[in-house]
Amino acid sequence: MITTAMLLGFAWKSLAIAGLTLLLLRLVRSRSAGERSMIAHAGLGALLALPAAMIFLPQWAPLPARWFAEPETATTFVTGAPAADAGPVAASVPAATEAAASAPVTFPALADLAPFLYLVPLALLCGVMLLAVVRLFAMRGRADVLTEGSWLSALAEAQRRMGFKHGTALLVSDELRSPISWGVLRPTIVLSPKAVAAAGEAEAIIAHELAHVARLDWAKLLGARVACAVFWFNPLVWMLARESHQLREEAADDAVLLADIDGPDYATLLVGAARHDNQGALLAAHGVAPGKDSLKRRITRVLDGSIKRGPASASWMLMSLVLLAGITAPLAAFSATADPEMAQGARDVAMTARETAAVHAEAAKAVKGDAEDDAKAAAAAAAAASRPLSAEDLVSMRAVGVTPEYVADMREHGGSMDPDDIIAAKASDLDPAYIRDMRAIVRDADIGELVGAKQMGVTTAFARDMKSHFPGVGMDDLLALKAMGIDCDFVTELQKSGIKLHDADDAIEIRAAGGIAGARAKKTAVSRNGATVRVGPGPVIEARSADGRVARIEVPQAPAAPVGPAATRPPAFPAPPGT
Repeated sequence: MITTAMLLGFAWKSLAIAGLTLLLLRLVRSRSAGERSMIAHAGLGALLALPAAMIFLPQWAPLPARWFAEPETATTFVTGAPAADAGPVAASVPAATEAAASAPVTFPALADLAPFLYLVPLALLCGVMLLAVVRLFAMRGRADVLTEGSWLSALAEAQRRMGFKHGTALLVSDELRSPISWGVLRPTIVLSPKAVAAAGEAEAIIAHELAHVARLDWAKLLGARVACAVFWFNPLVWMLARESHQLREEAADDAVLLADIDGPDYATLLVGAARHDNQGALLAAHGVAPGKDSLKRRITRVLDGSIKRGPASASWMLMSLVLLAGITAPLAAFSATADPEMAQGARDVAMTARETAAVHAEAAKAVKGDAEDDAKAAAAAAAAASRPLSAEDLVSMRAVGVTPEYVADMREHGGSMDPDDIIAAKASDLDPAYIRDMRAIVRDADIGELVGAKQMGVTTAFARDMKSHFPGVGMDDLLALKAMGIDCDFVTELQKSGIKLHDADDAIEIRAAGGIAGARAKKTAVSRNGATVRVGPGPVIEARSADGRVARIEVPQAPAAPVGPAATRPPAFPAPPGT
């Protein structure tokens, strides 16, 4: 997503890179055209890599983040006093609402239109460049192969001298007014009919165009035009592209002069070619004079024998690339504005500090009230407890929601309590009403038993029902009855079945023995003094005295009758004597 901030970054960073490159070219103006051309194209390469570098390189924001935090109005807060008068603010809300309702229709801001304004020229320039490339290849398809012997010999000699082993197509087209060349993998040189007629200039023309092919100048030309399209708003980029074009032509001129071509003759050739120059922008090819005074500058260099000529050395190329990369990479990662996360962090810190002060001012009374409530709760608990309260007790009471009123009610219904009992009671949702009702049913029930009963689900209604059946029921009996699943209906059913229940233990025992079916297998006799004798189930006799002592007797069963022939055979009597 293209944003205004990104476009501003493109603008000043491309200005810096293009300006630095032009400055370096100015400083090394005494070097050869090939060496200066290397610097110019390194700068263009840095410009083409700038958008990707800004996106993928980690952001470098050396400036302090607090510089970019939004300024906040200082406000003095006094504890216990309002931080600011909210009256004017509240009064201004209706007015602001009315103003918003009656606001006129507004147009998009310039910042919102900036991406659109940037993309329109970019699309137009890219379309023109694409049209020029398509026109160039279409013209190649209509051109004729040149078969003149002098031109083919000049091409072969130039290729041998430059060590150029790739095949180069040599064509002629009547659509041209001066020679051009293009291509990388399949280079092509196209001549005009007038140039073909001047066979004496074949060596110079071929040497110049083949120098463009050998130096990959057509790819450099397209790269320069892409840079101009991307940074169309930057005049320094256009200046750098025009200077790089000029340096490519001068480097090709040096290649011609190094081939022992006479300087004045070659200068005359340039003048003649300039009179019939092509429209380079629509052909995506090099022209004789890319800018004002370009032809004059080329002729002056051609006729000056003291100028240094020759291609750039490997060390010079490496130095140029390292220098520009070392400057471009930090520049692309640099952010004139703070990292959004860092700036947001600074704003959050400032806002947090402001809100904290406001909260402290507004919550002073609430904190004071909470402190008073805690003090009351602690005092009530301390009065009810037999031991002093610790910090852990206070924290636990606060965590479960113990209030002074709760402690007072618990003390009223429960007497002296330990802090652990208070905490357990509150955690089990044990309220004073439950304590009052349960103690009306079971006297002297302590807090621990009531907490257990509450957790087991023993309700006051259940306790009343069991109390009506078992007048002497205690808290342990209630817990056991509830655990065994005995309710009022079960006890009533036992009584209707003729089973007498003297206490809760009888109901629990019958429930454990299997219910009514197990109870009917037993027979019980009760004496006047309270002693009981039970027979069954099975050959078991159990006697229980009034003081609770139990005696149990198991009667052995008779052996079973024999089964089979032995059961029907009569007994054998002894024979009388003498038989």
